[in-house]
Amino acid sequence: MRFFEFVAGFAFIILTLVDGFETILQPRRVTHRFRFARLYYRNLWALWRSISLRLNAGKRREAFLGVFAPLSLLGLFMVWVVALIVGFALVQQALGSHLKIADEQVTFSTFLYLSGTTFFTLGYGDVTPTAPLGRALAVTEAGLGFGFLAVIISYLPVLQQAFSRREVTISLLDARAGSPPAASEVLARVARSGSLEALDPLLSQWEIWAAELLESHLSFPVLSYYRSQHDNQSWLAALTSILDTCAILIVDVTNHNSYQAQLTFAMARHAAVDLSLVLKAKPGLQPLDRLPQDQRQLLQDTLKEAGLDLRKGSEFDAKLTELRGMYEPFLGALSERFLFTLPPLIPPEESADNWQRSAWMRKTPGIGSLPMSQGENEHFE
Repeated sequence: MRFFEFVAGFAFIILTLVDGFETILQPRRVTHRFRFARLYYRNLWALWRSISLRLNAGKRREAFLGVFAPLSLLGLFMVWVVALIVGFALVQQALGSHLKIADEQVTFSTFLYLSGTTFFTLGYGDVTPTAPLGRALAVTEAGLGFGFLAVIISYLPVLQQAFSRREVTISLLDARAGSPPAASEVLARVARSGSLEALDPLLSQWEIWAAELLESHLSFPVLSYYRSQHDNQSWLAALTSILDTCAILIVDVTNHNSYQAQLTFAMARHAAVDLSLVLKAKPGLQPLDRLPQDQRQLLQDTLKEAGLDLRKGSEFDAKLTELRGMYEPFLGALSERFLFTLPPLIPPEESADNWQRSAWMRKTPGIGSLPMSQGENEHFE
């Protein structure tokens, strides 16, 4: 019996430490099959997701989904701590450690109490081991507990900084692409400004953002569960609008060099595919229909009206469909897994950007969509 207790306790300690190391400290994704944190999140998210689907779509559901990431992270830390305390208690009992205790029968709960006070370095001294091996184990647990808690505390600011960096670019999309972001709005607003040269710095910024998204979400998969401040924005919506914009630029627009668009497309598509693979969001066989033929014609009319020179013909329609087929299945799978809504390529009429709204009015009167015309700029000057 003591042998099995020792094996179980030692396994609790080693598996918890390995899982914590892989989750917090290891900068690359883990490829082996069994991992407690992955199993924890997969099952807990399935339960949380099923409950959220019973709520009406809207702010209430989004608020419920929004608390999952921070709450689940605290739960994971608690599970790790409990596992280490139980593991050291099992090892102490299996070793038959003699305890200094006043007028009380020694049971497993006594070893749990000893392990808990040692792990958190409380130092009460009412229950202490007397044998050298038990004392050495207590010192080991105290040092391990101190270091483990320090690593957990240092992990939270790193996670928060990665989340903040991700959200900055998403917020910048509001005035550039609308809310929710749409590829037609990105191109039309830039075209109305009179200079397509502003596109390349924007696409370069998005390329870097997509690379950071991939790196941060592979290193810290819990970031994928963190939702944006506004219900009509998300990291997946931003990634979708980036890919849509690049695809349209590569296929349709003639008066712009598409090299930077190709680079940004490659990086964003890489992020979509790898995140779908790592986060276990398997693409479905049914293709998405985000741009039916009538919307395709409306898209070209909108861009032409904004001042863009476009290619036309069935071969370009087929090329755009081919490019969309390279990323839309993965985005659709991620959308289904995380309950995100994919943004349209063309925004609905009468939609207002987040910056145009206030808590008292749906849209601020007298302010239209960006960018402003030359006359409006002169008026503000």
